[in-house]
Amino acid sequence: MQDTELYRQILGLESPWKVARVELDVKQQRVDVYAEHADRKTWPCPECETPCGLHDHEEERTWRHLDSCQFQTHLHARVPRVRCDKHGVRQVRVPWAEPRSRFTLLFERFAIDVLWETDVLGAARILKISWDEAHGILERAVARGLARREHKVPEYVGIDEKAIARGQRYATIVCDLRTGHVLEMAPERTRESLVRCFGRFSLDELATGNQGVAMDMWEPYVSLVRAMLPEADTKITFDRFHIVSHMNDAVDLVRRRENRALRAEGDERLVGTKPMWLYAAENMPDRYATDFASLRRGTLKTARAWAIKEMLRELWDQPTRADGERWYKRWHSWATHSRLEPVKKVAAMIRRHLDGVLAYFTHRITNSASEALNSTIQMIKKRAFGFRNFANFRAAILFRCGGLQLHP
Repeated sequence: MQDTELYRQILGLESPWKVARVELDVKQQRVDVYAEHADRKTWPCPECETPCGLHDHEEERTWRHLDSCQFQTHLHARVPRVRCDKHGVRQVRVPWAEPRSRFTLLFERFAIDVLWETDVLGAARILKISWDEAHGILERAVARGLARREHKVPEYVGIDEKAIARGQRYATIVCDLRTGHVLEMAPERTRESLVRCFGRFSLDELATGNQGVAMDMWEPYVSLVRAMLPEADTKITFDRFHIVSHMNDAVDLVRRRENRALRAEGDERLVGTKPMWLYAAENMPDRYATDFASLRRGTLKTARAWAIKEMLRELWDQPTRADGERWYKRWHSWATHSRLEPVKKVAAMIRRHLDGVLAYFTHRITNSASEALNSTIQMIKKRAFGFRNFANFRAAILFRCGGLQLHP
């Protein structure tokens, strides 16, 4: 088989395209393949597919292809341009690459698989391309996936904010609670951030398509959801994990205050015990079990705060809303009579948002999908050692967590 026919088969070229010649440079370990097309009077417009007359040719372009026997392979061609009555002069589409790409479809597909297994810098080294070229492939994959995504409002969505850098820098993330996929993310944690995340949907689409929203009690998010969704107060479910997190903070604040008071009297019982009080009862490690049991048997305020927190967690295990309301009333009475100010403060916060807390029994949704993304986001941040800008960070998150069809 001639080398031209071999590379025509490798590249999958069909009429009117053919391989004119192949040049091998052993010293540079490089193969250059030159493609040409047969004479053809008309070509389809890339915008509307209307047959149009040949206008001229672009200057020769080069695309990187998959290596041939460890030799870098580059495809060269002069691409025709047509003059369309509707769209003017346009460059025709070539069958081996997407518009404005410097890589063949097969190379991009392989590069996406490599990017999935490592970070951009690692992929660039493996593929022997620049960081910017590797990141460009990632960005095109994300854009391709977003264009293919079905335009449908998810039935249940989760709204959360993530710390993305030092200095109180946050991002707003919206995900589909059924699939666990990130729908969109935007910088900061403001009303405007949330508008950007939902921007691809109209208010009518959101009103008819969405059945429930899991979120924390961050006021900018709450006020915007109420403005966007009809009967929003029946759809908002305040996330149990965020609520319990507030209680964990209250327990820790009680511990710190009590520890200072005890140490002033020479009592070191609470020194070094912070990790113990952050665990749920069923998750307590064996190494803490004996010491923790001893602390709980005493009269420590911290032990009482921890017990109140544990009782609150059982609220979401109740079978019905009526059972949940009864459980809440008992818990609220204990919390407000505990004489523990941090605990009373959380109890007051829950009372102000009680409808959204008890909405769990209607929708049975939590932001667990958003919380599960934390480890992936942390891994992405760690691999990249930071990002040049938010757009790069967004692309990396959607690439990994968007559930997108990435391949060309």
